[in-house]
Amino acid sequence: MEFREYKKRLTRVAKEGRVALAIGRAQSSYRRNLQEAFRRFPHTLELAREVRRIKEESILRMEELVASAREAMESNSVKTFLARDAEEARRIIGEICGTGKTIVKGKSMTSEEIDLREFLEEEGNEVYETDLGEFLVQLLGMKPMHLLAPAVHLTREEVAELLSRHLGRKIPPRIEEEVEAVRGFLREKFISADVGITGTNVIAADTGAMIQIENEGNVRLASSLPPVHIVLVGIEKVVPTFQDAMKVAEVTWRYANYTVPAYVNVVSSPSKTGDIEKVTTYGAHGPRELYCIFLDGGRSRLARMPRFREALYCLRCGGCLYECPLFSLVAGNFGDRYLGGIGAIWTAFVTGGLKEAALLIYSCLACGRCKLRCPMEIDTPGMCLELRRIIAEGEEE
Repeated sequence: MEFREYKKRLTRVAKEGRVALAIGRAQSSYRRNLQEAFRRFPHTLELAREVRRIKEESILRMEELVASAREAMESNSVKTFLARDAEEARRIIGEICGTGKTIVKGKSMTSEEIDLREFLEEEGNEVYETDLGEFLVQLLGMKPMHLLAPAVHLTREEVAELLSRHLGRKIPPRIEEEVEAVRGFLREKFISADVGITGTNVIAADTGAMIQIENEGNVRLASSLPPVHIVLVGIEKVVPTFQDAMKVAEVTWRYANYTVPAYVNVVSSPSKTGDIEKVTTYGAHGPRELYCIFLDGGRSRLARMPRFREALYCLRCGGCLYECPLFSLVAGNFGDRYLGGIGAIWTAFVTGGLKEAALLIYSCLACGRCKLRCPMEIDTPGMCLELRRIIAEGEEE
């Protein structure tokens, strides 16, 4: 995108004030709930520092840990793949899914990174986002506006109008009835789905266990009702032990605005039973087949860059975005596939390059509010300033 077009878009969205209104409501709720969570669970701050140390070690050992996780998974009947880039990841998933299938998806930034839904639709499949916010964004034909709350820019009145138009009946602007309408529509898709695709928040290398944090229950349904379950995950999400993984999970959900989430799913194999003669048989009440695709996509290269590797510590809690002054005015318009200041770093090294990231890098105010909120204390402003220097001096990225 050219600078003038980018500036024009940001200015228009900021002046309209509609996005700022919706974000303002979300910010108030986020800050209030987070403070209550810290009051009830004061150990969270020290736990976050421990998780930072876990992530530092894990990124340095990333390739080793991925290999260990794959070995543990394969021993438990999970088929694993290592995709070097987005194209390879799409090809692998496309071969598993085939064409003419009904596919239900849980919210996954990694799937956004590789344009997975669009690819599968082009292959002749029906694909439904099942996170409520992602579903609304899919209906709009837009990109997500927040890591955890994709439709955070929409008011209840806009949601009612959107659902009424797409579901063919009048939906009032009452949140409970809007949620019920989406639930009814998607429940049929869950039941008839051929494939479920999800991400995962963290993986334990010692057991291959995948931990999924959610509130809506859609990930639980997408990972248990279809006969085939596919997990797509970045290689930076692997930590040494199951205990480490649970620590990462707790810090993630706490900073994501929850004292405790509605669901914490642990997936380590296809559905199985050994109740008849102790013979293990797969496909009891859940999927018969489970696949895990590990995506590199520039992460191993980023891990070798001491000044920027801490971008890989990001837990995707989304807290930084609620503190960003620019994001509070324009939401995900400040970002590409990954949003905000941290999204600028990911765009530079993972999903694009310096040229694609330049607009985002120079949009960052370097105020430091994101770093203060970040549980990993990621120095996003410092990295953006360093990238500005690299751009100005014409160094190789």
